[in-house]
Amino acid sequence: MPSSADPYQSLLQLLQEAELLGSCLHVLGWDEQTHMPPGGAEHRANQLGLLAGMSHERRTSPRIGELLQELAASGLSDDPADDQAVIIREAQRTYDRATKLPRTLVEELSRTTSLSQQHWVEARRESNFQKFLPWLTKLVKLKREEAAAIGSATGVAYDALLDEFEPGMTAAQLEQAFGPLRDALVPLVAAIQGSSRRAPLEIIERTYPKQAQRQFAELAAHKIGFDFRCGRLDESAHPFCSGFGPGDCRLTTRYQERHFNSAFFGVLHEAGHGIYEQGLPGAAFGNALGQTCSLGIHESQSRLWENLIGRSREFWQHFYPQAQQFFPHALGQVSPDDFYFAINDVRPSFIRVEADEVTYNLHIMLRFELEQQLLSGALDPADVPTAWNEAFQRYFSLTPANDAQGCLQDIHWSAGLMGYFPTYALGNMFASQFLKAAAGDIPHLKKQIASGEFAELKNWLNVNIHQRGKRYSAPDLVKVVTGRPLSHVPLVQHLQSKFAPLYGL
Repeated sequence: MPSSADPYQSLLQLLQEAELLGSCLHVLGWDEQTHMPPGGAEHRANQLGLLAGMSHERRTSPRIGELLQELAASGLSDDPADDQAVIIREAQRTYDRATKLPRTLVEELSRTTSLSQQHWVEARRESNFQKFLPWLTKLVKLKREEAAAIGSATGVAYDALLDEFEPGMTAAQLEQAFGPLRDALVPLVAAIQGSSRRAPLEIIERTYPKQAQRQFAELAAHKIGFDFRCGRLDESAHPFCSGFGPGDCRLTTRYQERHFNSAFFGVLHEAGHGIYEQGLPGAAFGNALGQTCSLGIHESQSRLWENLIGRSREFWQHFYPQAQQFFPHALGQVSPDDFYFAINDVRPSFIRVEADEVTYNLHIMLRFELEQQLLSGALDPADVPTAWNEAFQRYFSLTPANDAQGCLQDIHWSAGLMGYFPTYALGNMFASQFLKAAAGDIPHLKKQIASGEFAELKNWLNVNIHQRGKRYSAPDLVKVVTGRPLSHVPLVQHLQSKFAPLYGL
């Protein structure tokens, strides 16, 4: 280990070692969701709990605290734009948060979420919320303890958890961001519902063989820039992306042979996450310059590739002939226009990950509402199905037929990820603003996409977003990249310009 005479290098080494141990934890978590036999759940929970405790111990080492104190007085942080200053700043932020959490709570959360996810899979499969209720009850209790230990400047428990995913953001700020978006979406959804035009939805509900789906999805993911030499695609109950470090990024999806959109757009979504992970500077692994900015920025990358690019007319000018070759029985006689309308069908629906671009953000706002109530104590976990169905009726004028179609559809709560959901809606807003800026910088971007050329867009994202790591906060990054603060306007403009012609508005 470097001597104490070089505190900065010592800090870098300690941060990297902590990150390496954390990546081992993530590998076991990925295996749990993809390949582990069900009988290994209890043992895996014990493994994960032990590793989580060890990782937490490394991240909260008194030596890191001593080095940060020494560096604070060294002058290395005088220029906030300097690489060293960025690394020290973010290391201090992470250390301050981590040291507020007792190791026992960290281990208990890890063990509980590991077991909870296994029980969620079973409960979802059986559409039986009562099987999941004991685990949700325990998780809500643990997340309240976590929020209380961390604290927040606002005194709001939800803000303490949100800060892990979207540093500096508060629930009140989210309400301010989501309010204008909600106000624009509601009349747009109503106008579309009032249109006489209906997408030929049966096209995507034909038979799409699983193996062909996988091959076509992998082809598209590779084409947009996901490097399969440093990544792979597997199956899981809920799609996700895991970046373990330089050269190793894993994607998962789930296949439905009678629903084309589910796996294909799920893979594009996760590949967008993966392209971000693969675009991070490998030499900076373990420190802020090699880490993603925020979950909202992360989701902007996945939503950009999934929707703004993947559901665009230009994208399918290139890929539709290939889709017909992969699925001749389902698509052989279908026109490109009918297929494009089918994959862009807009209607209130039950499943978030299959929702269209227009109604998707309403799914997020519903979850944001219920999460806050769970954390504050206004909503008892036992009442979640009723509260979910009532909220769903308010948002969509629909009532889920069962728990799997309703409150059991997402893995996030079973994984302890309370405070995560809002990042999806933020991601949609970030994505629209980023793509507008990219289109201004890249001549003939639409023509490139129509020709299957994505390298220049991927490189633009690499340079402007990925390679900057945590140099900027998410709000500052948006200003730096686009010249403007975050706004709902680019997203609303995109939705109106795309769907008004489709629905004759």
